[in-house]
Amino acid sequence: MCEGNSSTEEDLRRLLNEWDPIGVSDLVQDEYDCLLAPLLRRLGAGSSKEKIGDFLRHELEEHFGLDPRGLEPEAMAARLIAWWAPAAPDDRSCPG
Repeated sequence: MCEGNSSTEEDLRRLLNEWDPIGVSDLVQDEYDCLLAPLLRRLGAGSSKEKIGDFLRHELEEHFGLDPRGLEPEAMAARLIAWWAPAAPDDRSCPG
């Protein structure tokens, strides 16, 4: 993860919990933490909405065992890019 940038991680965690594709964020706040580092790396590297959407779709299917239809991974990817873009100073980017 991005070292020393816990507010960025917390903001991303909040966005993922708002999306909540499994429907458990009321009970488990860290359910999607496995997505934090990969998403921060992709956002920091300037990945496209399509690439981030593909990653989310893959994780929904392969990691969480969900059917991504109706969960709108592409819409979530667009939301993540919009969140990242306005406030993406150099110290927010992640290596890798």
